[in-house]
Amino acid sequence: MRAAKLDPDLAAAIAEIESLGPPAWSDLSVEAARDLEDDLFSGPPEPPVADVRDLAFDGPHGEVPVRVYRPESAVDDSAESRALVHCHGGGWTLGTLDSVDGICRELATRADAVVVSVDYRLAPEHPFPVAVDEAAAAVAWVAETADSLGVDSDRIGVSGTSAGGALAVAASLRAREFGDLPEPAGQFLLYPIAGYDFETDSYRENADGPLLTRADMKWFYDQYLRSPVDAANPYAVPLRAPNLGALPTATVVTAGFDPLRDDGVALAERFEREGTPVEHRHYPAMAHGFCSLADRVDVAEAALSAVAADVRERL
Repeated sequence: MRAAKLDPDLAAAIAEIESLGPPAWSDLSVEAARDLEDDLFSGPPEPPVADVRDLAFDGPHGEVPVRVYRPESAVDDSAESRALVHCHGGGWTLGTLDSVDGICRELATRADAVVVSVDYRLAPEHPFPVAVDEAAAAVAWVAETADSLGVDSDRIGVSGTSAGGALAVAASLRAREFGDLPEPAGQFLLYPIAGYDFETDSYRENADGPLLTRADMKWFYDQYLRSPVDAANPYAVPLRAPNLGALPTATVVTAGFDPLRDDGVALAERFEREGTPVEHRHYPAMAHGFCSLADRVDVAEAALSAVAADVRERL
């Protein structure tokens, strides 16, 4: 499941990041971690897309900002395009519309989709289940306003990286269980958080990273969960769901050098075993978050293109 060594392109990119001397997320206060993320992910908007609009909708906990990316094929609002509701990573504690701008632009361009990036409220100020509520509300809002957004209400998928992947699964579970929002047409989960076991092989092998550590994940969960009782809730920890069948067709991306690898593998295996169609794309020489380095790492570029192809095929 893990290559003998990191991909050389990725290793070079990680070395450059580490040369800046950033501390581990878990060694920082929440405020300092957010400041560091702003510094690490600042930069010009790339790649170009036809149109970007900042909007907002009334959610269950107040106004929720969203950023809507439209590729060239979707500039005509009269056309009905496929859409992705995207939830960013950051352990439910970090992340902004700006920090995930690059990958949303990539998905819009490569998948030929309108991407709606959700600026859900963050922990610890807004612990579980606030982010789940707002991710689900975003799916419902996109479906309700499909005409004005120029999207096909039957071709709305959910996507997410890391913590955002957990939120995407939670939205799918909620649609199945409660019917209070339209069932997404597909799930596209990039190195998702899915479990609450810090003693898996991948947590032990990759306890010190790169890019994400076991201590980081414990720290993120400490911010997100109101108490350990929440860890038994499948909307917080998808692998705690008694049944993961009859959900939208899924793509699950995992990386060999990721502490979350075995979470994603277990999620994909349970999807397949319990009746949810799934494409598991595993990259043994990659690390957590690698798709955000598609402009520098050939394997990441190929992986992101493969996910985009899945989006085009299913939505």
